[in-house]
Amino acid sequence: MGAYDTLRAEGRELYPGVRIGRPGRSRAYWPSIAIMRVLRARWKVDIQGAEHVARGAGIFVANHLTAMDPVMVVISGWWRVTAFAKVEVFENRGAIFFRLMGQIPLRRGDSDSTDWAMRMAAGTLADGAKIGLYPEGKRSPDPTKLHRLHKRILVPMLQAHPDVPVYAVTTRYTARPRRRTSVQVRISPPLALDTATMDPQQLTTVIRDALLELGGQTYVDVYARDAVRERR
Repeated sequence: MGAYDTLRAEGRELYPGVRIGRPGRSRAYWPSIAIMRVLRARWKVDIQGAEHVARGAGIFVANHLTAMDPVMVVISGWWRVTAFAKVEVFENRGAIFFRLMGQIPLRRGDSDSTDWAMRMAAGTLADGAKIGLYPEGKRSPDPTKLHRLHKRILVPMLQAHPDVPVYAVTTRYTARPRRRTSVQVRISPPLALDTATMDPQQLTTVIRDALLELGGQTYVDVYARDAVRERR
């Protein structure tokens, strides 16, 4: 059994009864992207900054507005992007979408799950693909706001892969009655991050500021999950 199959087997033990697919290596990824490109008549996607993205491994750090955010990034650029996703989405309706996209399941607050997800992500980068991180942790309840970024996955990923270029990515949606939804995707040049000299707060601040500049959102120093609770 190869290293990847061994890691998948560990994942099945972590999530008994959950179909996790092939994180980072879904065989259905490219056919799914091709179908989505055909179906993108629903969306008018304007992507800027794709020329900044080098071939090979990379880390996209993005704001989070909808479950379609990763799709909007890749249907205009032929990148394999594997994102972390809470394991609950693999247990609910729509789970097939996350398997087809080869997302990495993660149980929040669980150290074994985090360690496994980080190793799976490392393998994805070693394959020359991209990892997508959404450090708000939950979809923003207000598309005009960027919420406080979680460091639990973000900072260890940066520290473990200091030579992998990191890009800020923002997505903005504008619904238009009886017309296609307008989607703006913006990608920054590689961010100036130095994990050897910058502490976790400094790393996070550089990324936060890059997201704000790209996306035109307003920063709120509250986690998105708490903002959702306050709205209830």
